[in-house]
Amino acid sequence: METAPFVIERTYNATAERVWQAITDRDKMEQWYFKLKEFKPEVGFEFEFEGGPPEKTFLHLCKVTEVIPGKKLTHSWRYDGYEGNSFVTWEIFDEGDKTRVKLTHAGLETFSPLPEFAKENFVMGWTEILGKMLKEYLEKA
Repeated sequence: METAPFVIERTYNATAERVWQAITDRDKMEQWYFKLKEFKPEVGFEFEFEGGPPEKTFLHLCKVTEVIPGKKLTHSWRYDGYEGNSFVTWEIFDEGDKTRVKLTHAGLETFSPLPEFAKENFVMGWTEILGKMLKEYLEKA
């Protein structure tokens, strides 16, 4: 069973502070990510959201497990009613007038063997989210 986490890195024409706000401020997250009822970048904070293909969405249950303000945010990621638990880590690297984001999603192999939970779907999803949605949000005028 493959246990290597999925890792993606992207560099944006945005300040590290703007990136941090984009991944930790609920109102800003809603503009490019998922609609969250509430979110706080505090260890122990639990949040949830609906996501997945239009024909079958899943309730995602998450809990913040690590916060280094302005630099790193980790939260668990699991699905209500299904086995498995994973962890998503966002790391922010200030590179002058640009910011590099490294996202690591570990534990995908723990999920139920449903087609919707296949690693390829996470690869496609995170590539779209970081490569297009977050980029467009951060780099708009």
